[in-house]
Amino acid sequence: MEKLRVLLAEDDKNLGVILKNYLEAKNYVTHLYANGESALHAYQHHQYDLCILDVMMPVMDGFTLAEQIRKSDKKIPILFLTAKSLQDDILQGFKSGGDDYITKPFNMEELLARMTAILRRSRQNLETGPKSNIFRIGKFTFDYNRQQLTINSQEHKLTSKEADLLRMLCENVNQVLDRKAALVKIWNDDSYFNARSMDVYIVKLRKVLKEDPDVELINVHGVGFKLVTRE
Repeated sequence: MEKLRVLLAEDDKNLGVILKNYLEAKNYVTHLYANGESALHAYQHHQYDLCILDVMMPVMDGFTLAEQIRKSDKKIPILFLTAKSLQDDILQGFKSGGDDYITKPFNMEELLARMTAILRRSRQNLETGPKSNIFRIGKFTFDYNRQQLTINSQEHKLTSKEADLLRMLCENVNQVLDRKAALVKIWNDDSYFNARSMDVYIVKLRKVLKEDPDVELINVHGVGFKLVTRE
């Protein structure tokens, strides 16, 4: 099986080398660059499956680099490394075309888990195509485009926000969906009122999903939510 290729942009030399060595040990071909400009040049001359971009870099920062990459490739997964945890920075990351972010300091297992999740979502999008977006959840069929959840010929119509939220849960099935990431991605803001609104949608989705005893939508205290399927 051909190894996946990672573009890693990190200006901290020690961290960059540690990340490169770790990813290569996990069977990823990894190219390391110390600033956004050299990383962009590499991206333009090589093929990659995933970009891991530090936000704060000299010459060209990670957000600008992501915007440049998105001009030619709308689909390549982008994961931001950031020492900042402010909502404005996270929001800026998604606006720049990022798929996920991880805040320093982090452990390598968490980084690998996030990489695996966004690569899986990317492959799923390629396989289903932009007009499909159909997910299987236990005995349910979820049609994202039609905003419809069906079980045993019974159809449940979803609101746009419910459909967006369920889609993110499906993309992270049996894994924890980070609460703040979902708020920023769907509501563009993790304010108190949006958080309460999301809780209402979670309760409504949970009520419908209870129709299949092998499907459960659980709260992970202080972190987020997990869509669990036992089939």
